[in-house]
This record gives sequence, structure tokens and C-alpha cells, in this order.
Amino acid sequence: MAVPKKRTSRSKKRIRRNIWRRKGDWTAEKAFSLGQSVSTGESKSFVFMR
Repeated sequence: MAVPKKRTSRSKKRIRRNIWRRKGDWTAEKAFSLGQSVSTGESKSFVFMR
């Protein structure tokens, strides 16, 4: 028979949520940085053709 799982503690839930949020922040920062370097023309890893 199926048995309910134990409740996740608040601290563990907060840790997991913070990791999830940090991933989003890091991705946004990376995208912004790439956008800045493309707009100034200093990007070496991104080819922008018009």
C-alpha cells in the first residue's frame, strides 16, 4: 500500500528554494552580461550578424 512521505523540514525547504532562486539569478546575470558585451562589440564568444 502507498504510505504518505514524511514532512520536509522548513530549513531543508528553504535551502532548496534558495538554490533554485540562485540558479535563476545566475542565469539572468549571465544573459545581461552577454547582452552588454554584444551591445558594446567586445564579445568574443558570441557572433552577432545584422
